[in-house]
Amino acid sequence: MAEEIGRAGNLVDRAERIVVLTGAGISTDSGIPDFRGPQGVWTRNPAAEAKAHITNYVNDPEVRREVWRQRLAENSVERPRPNAGHRAIVTLERREKLHTLITQNVDGLHAEAGTSPGRLVEIHGTRRRVKCLACGEEWPMSHAVERLLAGEEDPRCRSCGGLLKSATVSFGQNLVTADVLRASEAATACDLMLAVGSTLQVYPIAQVVPVARSAGAALIILNRDPTPFDDIADVVLRGSISDVLPMVVREPGSGS
Repeated sequence: MAEEIGRAGNLVDRAERIVVLTGAGISTDSGIPDFRGPQGVWTRNPAAEAKAHITNYVNDPEVRREVWRQRLAENSVERPRPNAGHRAIVTLERREKLHTLITQNVDGLHAEAGTSPGRLVEIHGTRRRVKCLACGEEWPMSHAVERLLAGEEDPRCRSCGGLLKSATVSFGQNLVTADVLRASEAATACDLMLAVGSTLQVYPIAQVVPVARSAGAALIILNRDPTPFDDIADVVLRGSISDVLPMVVREPGSGS
């Protein structure tokens, strides 16, 4: 492993325009379960995956009430915090090497860790905001939580009366076109693609990996399990992301 980490670190040192793609695996050390791993949310509860479709949310008031009860419960416990993996990506930005961070996660931990908004593409949205499905107006999630605490079970938009939902992309919803374009353009512009904590099986965003490779970028994959693109990677790393990633992106002279 030490040899692979060294090779990956050398690729990072030589790169000038790094694009990082992160999936649920980077947040597991913050206490957030992934979706498709052995103990993942969908693996343990396939019915929950089916219920997560936007059609069910729109058509079934009980599904919406259940979702809002979950948001209220999450508000009552200590919120997960960024871990060393999230902070390692901030190190890349501090080293002026980070071109774009594309995340499939909706937990908001990259923003909290300090990644600049202009370099962050939250391709599946964020659970830290709430959005009206009718008019598109957005508020902080605290807006909905306050109303839930006041007794509302299925809050509606105060501007138009439309359904409110976390500002995330559910099954059956389209990705934001501007975000997809930003991700695609970043993939063709980078000289190193670093895929972290992702199964690389969720499309269309997983396509940025072979796109970057075809455009001449080097490729590092850090994930607990094998991915479909391991065979085209320059370096494949296994292990705890919060342990391994800081060693890969360490600042020269840090001694790590």
